[in-house]
Amino acid sequence: MDGELESFSLVELTVRRLSQEILSGKIGPGQRLFEEQLTRRLGISRAPLREALRLLAQQGLVAHVPRRGVRVATLSDRDVRELRTIRNILERYAIETALPVQRDADLAGLRVALERMRQASDVGDRLALAEAHRAFHVALVTLADNQQLAAVYESILVKLQLHMTIRMSRHAQATAPLDGVHRHERLLTAVAAGDPAVVLAELARHGNPSEPDGV
Repeated sequence: MDGELESFSLVELTVRRLSQEILSGKIGPGQRLFEEQLTRRLGISRAPLREALRLLAQQGLVAHVPRRGVRVATLSDRDVRELRTIRNILERYAIETALPVQRDADLAGLRVALERMRQASDVGDRLALAEAHRAFHVALVTLADNQQLAAVYESILVKLQLHMTIRMSRHAQATAPLDGVHRHERLLTAVAAGDPAVVLAELARHGNPSEPDGV
């Protein structure tokens, strides 16, 4: 049993390490992942690595391509359009279901994510900023108290974040560091006010929650 728990932890650590490298752009979209190189670099055997790659494939971060091995996933323009359409549908349903919130404490997840945004903006950590943005929007959808909905929604945001990795530097240069924070502050204010129509209108102005600059 102890060995199983240890092995499971190693797989999870590998998933976390590789997902961070992929979502930060350190490993680029379409780049092939060679097992021998990864086992040597990460200091693990093939078994936990293969399980980690299987889990990453489930998340949509890597793809097993016949005769071409495992590669970091890429998204076509059509994929991105479809994912954004589904994201918008899920957001609308969640907001119309959840609002107005019954207790101020229900907004704690949004406030925690917003504070993480501020901290990441202060130090210029683009990956932490993108992850805080994702956490904010997942917390928003979680207000609907539907775990399956929240899980599907987060998986969509992860894929969109992958798509945005190739644009991270450009957005960071074109956008003031706190612009994304201010947009999310306005969104939080709208959520606290409790009118679904106002929140949806703010989301429409707010833009794409998966983008690293916070739009």
